[in-house]
Amino acid sequence: MTTTIGEDGLARCGWSARDPEYRRYHDEEWGTPLHGDRPLFEKLCLEGFQAGLSWITILRRRSGFREAFAGFDPAVLVDWGEAEVERLLQDTRIIRNRAKIEATVANAAALSALVAEEGEGGLDRLVWSFAPPARERHPESFEEIPAVTPESTALSKELRRRGFRFVGPTTVYALMQSAGLVDDHLAGCWRAGVSGSAARS
Repeated sequence: MTTTIGEDGLARCGWSARDPEYRRYHDEEWGTPLHGDRPLFEKLCLEGFQAGLSWITILRRRSGFREAFAGFDPAVLVDWGEAEVERLLQDTRIIRNRAKIEATVANAAALSALVAEEGEGGLDRLVWSFAPPARERHPESFEEIPAVTPESTALSKELRRRGFRFVGPTTVYALMQSAGLVDDHLAGCWRAGVSGSAARS
C-alpha cells in the first residue's frame, strides 16, 4: 500500500482513503506529537481496546468510550470496581471485552501510582523518553513500516513493570505512531515530515 491522491488533490497514506473518519484522523492526529498524561492515557487505553480489531472501529466509538469511561479521568477510574465493570459490559457504545475494561481501570491505578512517584507529567516523560531518533527517510510503502521496534519493546516492558496492562510491543508501537513519537507517514504523503517526531520534547 502506497499513497493515494484525494479529491482535494493531496497525497495521503493509502489506508486513510478507506473512510472519511480515517482521513480526518490521518490529517489531524496520526503522527502529530501528543503530550499530557491524560491524553496519552486515553490513547494508550484505546490502543489496548483496538487489539485484534481495526482502528476505525475504535474511532467510530471514541465519543462513546469517552462518555463511558468518564473522559478517561484517572482520578475517577481509579476508584471503579466490579459494579462499574459489569455496567460497562452492558454498554453498547464501547467494545464490551471484560479483560480490556478491567485493564483500563488497572491502568488508571498504574498511572496514579506513576504520578505519585514522578509528579504530574510522569507518563508523558516516560513515554517520550523512548522516542527513537527521527528516520532519515520516510517509508515508501506500508509494508516497510514495522509492527514492533526495539523502542516499543523497551517501553512495553517498562509500562508492564509499572502495572499497565494491554501494552504489548505492537500496541505500544501503534501508540508511538499515533502520538507522534515516530513519523510513519509514507514518502509523498503531504503529512510526511510536517509535524512528526522531530517535535519531541
